Amino acid sequence: MKILLDTHVWIWLLLEDTRLSLQLQRAIADPNNELWLSPISVWEALVLAEKGRISVQPDPVTWVNLALQTIKTREAQMNHAIAILSRQVVLPHKDPADRFIVATAIYYGLTLATVDTDIIDSSALQTLS
Repeated sequence: MKILLDTHVWIWLLLEDTRLSLQLQRAIADPNNELWLSPISVWEALVLAEKGRISVQPDPVTWVNLALQTIKTREAQMNHAIAILSRQVVLPHKDPADRFIVATAIYYGLTLATVDTDIIDSSALQTLS
């Protein structure tokens, strides 16, 4: 399975947060699954750290660079089609990061690992929670 990690799933995995379900832990650990990450998630993690919503050491940029080496993922590169699709997906909210992540999953045909119920309830893509 090709899995796109939603930002919170990626952060929880790195911080060993107990909110990460056993199902997600198993899917992420399965060597047969391919893990993907959007640049939007990197940006979102930096924003969360800058706002003090997550605490990372020694500093946000160093932490993100180490995180990218710790968990091997494929980069889900952004492109014009994803930008257009981000405005076409139907979600109950207008969060631009979520829109880009959902559009990325759809564009690349990835299963999105997320616990965001607004996204899980969307019929536009496959999710894993």
